[in-house]
Amino acid sequence: MLLAAGALLVVLLALSPAYGYHRDELYFRLLPAAWGYTDQPPLTPLIVHGISLLVDTVWAIRIPAALAAASSVVVVAAITAEIGGRRRAQALAAWGYGFADFTLQLGHVMLTASLDLLVWPLVILLVLRAVLRERPGWWLVAGLVVGLSLYNKLLIVVLLAGLAAGLATIRAPGRTWLWAAGAGLIAAVVGAPNLVYQVAHGLPQLAMGSALSTANGLLLRPFVVPFLGALLGPTLVPFWLAGLVAIAARPAWRQLRLLTATFVTVMTLVILMGAQFYYCYGVLAAVFAVGCVPVVEWADTLGRRRLVIAAVAVNAMAGAVVSLPIVPLPLLGLTPIPAWDKVARDQVGWPRYADEVDRVPEAHLPGAVVLTANYGEAGAIERFAPALAHRVYSGHNGMHALTPPPAGTTTVVAVGRGLSWLRDSFAGCRTVAHLDSGLDVHSEEQGAPVQVCTGRTAPMSTIWARTAHLG
Repeated sequence: MLLAAGALLVVLLALSPAYGYHRDELYFRLLPAAWGYTDQPPLTPLIVHGISLLVDTVWAIRIPAALAAASSVVVVAAITAEIGGRRRAQALAAWGYGFADFTLQLGHVMLTASLDLLVWPLVILLVLRAVLRERPGWWLVAGLVVGLSLYNKLLIVVLLAGLAAGLATIRAPGRTWLWAAGAGLIAAVVGAPNLVYQVAHGLPQLAMGSALSTANGLLLRPFVVPFLGALLGPTLVPFWLAGLVAIAARPAWRQLRLLTATFVTVMTLVILMGAQFYYCYGVLAAVFAVGCVPVVEWADTLGRRRLVIAAVAVNAMAGAVVSLPIVPLPLLGLTPIPAWDKVARDQVGWPRYADEVDRVPEAHLPGAVVLTANYGEAGAIERFAPALAHRVYSGHNGMHALTPPPAGTTTVVAVGRGLSWLRDSFAGCRTVAHLDSGLDVHSEEQGAPVQVCTGRTAPMSTIWARTAHLG
């Protein structure tokens, strides 16, 4: 397992600077340290912002994501070991999961979900140890991990709901529920400052979740189950299905039905929430880890072993092409990768977009500000157009809570789609450019207008209030 984790770490670090910053990384760079933000808890922005103050490079910012991914490989293999899987099964779990599609994708860039690669399997491992070994002290460690993870994403409560359903399924005794409640208390105490922030600010995470559900729900809900096959990769589907079948069929694994119920509950909640389909990934990884045991038992001949190795190898190669920056950047737009992998298309074009805005003369006039449609555009201008860094604003997510534009603003250079309403608040708006990465990669920014609006007819405070949006 250590060899697989080390190999993954080397690959991720070697390829991390190949394209460029992801839009979320640019956003996290410019967020000041705080107890929380409109759209998320403080941990990931704090890490990215802190690293950027020391070494402002893509490679440095992505080190924590690579470390989380590599560590999660060890944890997933440990789940296999926990249920009795021997060295071959552990190696299969480590290599299969480590080079699966979403492990590579979330380990490559520094997103909030990158840290969840480690957190969710780790909590599941600790709970399994508490239940299978009858060592209730592991519940307290799990509570500590959950409490700390609340500073990264509140989504962990979905996993807790799944685990509660799992305990009910195996009819856990009362003492187990008491220990689980103790773990919950520890989590609440450790995460209290973040929870207090949420309550004091009107539970902004609920508003953010609602916005994601509104934007994604109708398209996402029908595909949560089908996309399970894409998360780890199509050739690994038989592995985690084998895990579910084995849990149901083996009397000795009755306690592992906790994991099945957790998986079903989490998947159901993800469908109901309609936010992001990859929210199931941590539990799916644990089910895959279990499935590696019956798969190794089945592979008792040379031919079957070769088939298993081929499935892992083919999946790893396909995952690498889709999720890592292997395709040369000038050729990326000629492939279907950007259409499939949003992370890939959100890493390209930012320096050129910022330069195009920087070349707008009106952006440098006294009394002018740059207003962007989203935080990625604002982050790119702040990073790559330093002359405009002090005058770039956006109403997107947490940026709207930052310092507003000056009340005396006379000119607005509007960047991105969705800002045509500014024409209602200015005497005139004219389009002076369109963003173009020069790579023929279709993205939210490609072809978006750059407008210059002058002759303000409404208070700047009114305009600023209208810019606020989540998504």
